[in-house]
Amino acid sequence: MPRKDHWNAVYTSKANDEVSWFEVDPTISLDLIQQVPSRPKSVIDVGGGQSFLVDRLLDRGIEKVAVLDISSVALARTKERIGDQAASVEWVEADVTMVSEVGTFDLWHDRAVFHFLTEPKDREAYLELAAKTIPVGGHVIIGSFATDGPEKCSGLPVCRYDAESMASTLGDRFSLVHSQRYLHATPWGKEQHFFFGVFQRI
Repeated sequence: MPRKDHWNAVYTSKANDEVSWFEVDPTISLDLIQQVPSRPKSVIDVGGGQSFLVDRLLDRGIEKVAVLDISSVALARTKERIGDQAASVEWVEADVTMVSEVGTFDLWHDRAVFHFLTEPKDREAYLELAAKTIPVGGHVIIGSFATDGPEKCSGLPVCRYDAESMASTLGDRFSLVHSQRYLHATPWGKEQHFFFGVFQRI
């Protein structure tokens, strides 16, 4: 099944709080964004789907906020949820491995897209876009399953990372600033081990 069809089917068949990655409040993401040396004025949330991060970024007065997701269903639901505030957000319906341009942002945030990219060509396309989107001095935050995290999610295989393997995969255009592990609890109480890394574009 094509990626877009897969994710639209997931979001069509399940409520927001019925998917494993649901968070009432994206605390880890907000904490890491807060730790970035210079407060970002613009943020793109890659794979933002139905995440509540966009709400919190708007609440914090971030001047330019974009949400990129492959699923039109997820984006439509988020637009409906935030109501009039949706007009203040740039919505990008696209496969991150196939879009050539999304503009320029101070910070790229991805909570759980990169680990689905099991093919080298897809990871290369993702990183080319990230490098084009984030100017030198800007930051990239990537969350993925840790090396002891799940091997699959939503029926799809994933790649698992730690600080060393993520830094190696991102290459010499990104320098590791901070990394940490994170224990996420699914809505049904299952624990999942995540890795989060903050990288600076160099």
